[in-house]
Order: sequence, then structure tokens, then C-alpha cells
Amino acid sequence: MRLLENLYCYIWTGKGNNCNSYLFAHVLRGDRPHVLIDPGHVVNEINERCLDQLLSVMGRDGLKPEDVGLIINTHSHPDHCEANEALIARSRTRPGKPSQALVALHQDEDVYRREMAEIMAKMLGQQVGFEPNFYLKEGDLSLGKENKINLKILHTPGHSPGSVSLYWPDNRVLITGDVLFYGGIGRTDLPGGDSKLLKRSIERLSELDIEYLLPGHCTQFGTMIKGRDNVRQNFASVRLSYFPLL
Repeated sequence: MRLLENLYCYIWTGKGNNCNSYLFAHVLRGDRPHVLIDPGHVVNEINERCLDQLLSVMGRDGLKPEDVGLIINTHSHPDHCEANEALIARSRTRPGKPSQALVALHQDEDVYRREMAEIMAKMLGQQVGFEPNFYLKEGDLSLGKENKINLKILHTPGHSPGSVSLYWPDNRVLITGDVLFYGGIGRTDLPGGDSKLLKRSIERLSELDIEYLLPGHCTQFGTMIKGRDNVRQNFASVRLSYFPLL
């Protein structure tokens, strides 16, 4: 579904594990103008074809996987980035430069991914083998030229060492990955998790002016959060319910 003029939200509605994906459309120059955030699984633990479902709903919006020029991973857990390689392969079918979609994540996350690849594969049942083309750094990231979108990359560790959140100040949109959910927070019991860092990251995000909070997963409370007051209430609820446990 289209949330804003250039921003599409694809909320996972299956029964098994997979992440929500977000797409900035028609922002990059060249033959591959779309930016996809967290493409998720190819197939999850109960054999749901997650990538096929994502491509199907993208197609209803007139968006083709071959037109994705950049994949941003908020972190490197397989339920957020397993589909990277499949999308890169799809992008190679479209002529032009670059020869394939590019992949970006934080450098700390890439170090963590390489160190923990074998352990995480055994724990979560998937092997993730992509190679990033460049690293995301704390600060500004400008996408495109004519339909330019200026994002702020925020290093928000805790769920994993190199987790990032993406803030679009022009429309007060925050994409949190697995740092913060609707009425919940990301796990810290997996390798690389740190409860104290997660708490600090959430407090940092709470200082932003947010109209739309777009999490990496849904909870029993809902999907995305719309409205400044509702966002503030969510931060307050998380502080009350979870911070004493961190």
C-alpha cells in the first residue's frame, strides 16, 4: 500500500516469521529507481513463500523487482535480508548500469554478520551470503535527484550491533527495523543483543518528531503507528512495560 507519495509499506500478513518491507519508489536516477528496505525471507520456517508474496503486492502497485536499484538492510538477521540475493539476481535481467541492485548496511552489522554467520544459520535455519556494496554511516543519506529524498541514518544498536533506523524528516517518518515495535521492542537474547544499548537507542528515537512509526514486525497491538500523540504514547508504554526489564 502507498503511505505517502513515494513511500510504499508492505506489511507481512502470513502466519510464520517474516519482516515488514518498505519501498521508496522512483527516487534513484537510471533504470533502477526504487529503494527497498528489508526484503525479508525467501521462504520462512513454515514454508510460506515470503518473497513471492512481496513481489505480488508490489506488482499490484505497478512496482517491479527488476527496478530496485538499492536494498537497505536495517540489520542482518535472515528474516530481514535473506531475499537480498534473489532480488539482486532479478535486477541483473534489466540492462543498464549498475549491473545489479546494490546492497547497503552498517559496517558494524557486516562485521557481526560475518562473525556470527554459522551460529545464526544454525539457530535460525537460514544461510545469508550476500556482500554489501557500501556501508551506511550515521548521518545524512540523499537518494535521487529530481524526486530527491533526504534520509537520516541513525545507528541504533541493541537488537544487533549494527542495527540502523531510517528517519525521513520531511514527512516525519521513522523506520525502526527491530529496535521498536507497536507496544514492543526487539529481542536482545540473540547473539549480539545488548539490552542497555537497546534502551539507549529507543530513548534516542523518542526525541524525534515522528508522525509515522514503521516497525520491522507487527505485534498483537497492530502494525504501523500514525499520529504524533499515538507515537508518544507508544514510547511511554514501552518505557513502562519493558525498560524495567532491560
